[in-house]
Amino acid sequence: MSRSAGAPIHAVILAGGAGERFWPASRRRHPKPFLQVVGGQSLLDATLSRARRFAPAERTWVVCGHEHAGAVRRAARLPRGHVLVEPRRRNTAMAIAWACQRIAAKEEGAVVAVLSADHHIPDERAFAAAIRRAARAARDAEVLVTLGVEPTRPETGYGYIELGAAADAAHPGLHRVRRFVEKPDAARARRYERSGRHLWNAGVFVWRAATFLEEVEACDPGLHRALAPLRRSSRLRKQVEAAYRRAPCVPVDVAVMERSRRVWTLPVSFRWSDVGTWASLAEELGVGRRGRPGDGKASDDGNGVIAGELLACAAHDNLVWGRPERLVALLGVEGLAVVDAGDVILVTRLECSPDVRTLVSELRERGREDLT
Repeated sequence: MSRSAGAPIHAVILAGGAGERFWPASRRRHPKPFLQVVGGQSLLDATLSRARRFAPAERTWVVCGHEHAGAVRRAARLPRGHVLVEPRRRNTAMAIAWACQRIAAKEEGAVVAVLSADHHIPDERAFAAAIRRAARAARDAEVLVTLGVEPTRPETGYGYIELGAAADAAHPGLHRVRRFVEKPDAARARRYERSGRHLWNAGVFVWRAATFLEEVEACDPGLHRALAPLRRSSRLRKQVEAAYRRAPCVPVDVAVMERSRRVWTLPVSFRWSDVGTWASLAEELGVGRRGRPGDGKASDDGNGVIAGELLACAAHDNLVWGRPERLVALLGVEGLAVVDAGDVILVTRLECSPDVRTLVSELRERGREDLT
């Protein structure tokens, strides 16, 4: 038993992403975590439900932008002060550091599980068991643990974790991280899937709040200096604004995880998706797997309908997000995403859907912020 054994687990949910690859359903005013994508509940609600498996409301925190603070508070129903509202976007390193600073000041030795508000993980029980197992390692060995998902296909849209040596005898199954790998091309993705040494980087982290802050100081001095006002008080608005003005805009992977020598990974095999693109949603719903639907409404012809009504003739393996008042009719096409958002209709090949954010950029250049 270590000195921190038995320390409680806090859940920190990141809900500040723009979700541009999910346009036009995801917008600045109604981003992806608020969408009912699979399972009849919003992605944020599903994440809160998973978090409750290991952290009650008084140990659950959500970090979001000011434009969504009201909606998050209504959805999360957390104690006062547990929705941390960022004054400006500074990516995930600053968001996580602020939450860890708050939690460390509140509860010495606390362990933090960092979750994203837009992931789809159907097996809540398996997920909670993995978090608890990672938490034991984080407490005992004072390391940063990241969950790595065993790949089921050669996915080019995810980053990867390359396994290093086994961690230690006290924590069987965990490994040191040899390195993090950026999103690969198709050939490398096929090699990674076959290797048995590569995992999808799920972006789910578990560590002691104090351990993470130590690694921030060691790995990213600029971020550590920006946190100085929060070390005096992590609650007062003027301190938060001062810290965010100085903070670098950098993801936690770059700021800490890729630089730290205290990173372990826990391989997991439960279903996970970041539902990051229309293609990944189609995969999750079983589009293209004819006769073997997933969680959605994939039919025998491989089409998947999230909402609305579809008339398909000689059309297969398509994803449709329609509207109640309008029929979508497809004739002789395959592999498309058709998304009717009311004011915008997107039609793209599923394989091209990761590039949807280029349309968002083009709209901004045209001054059409009303559509983003």
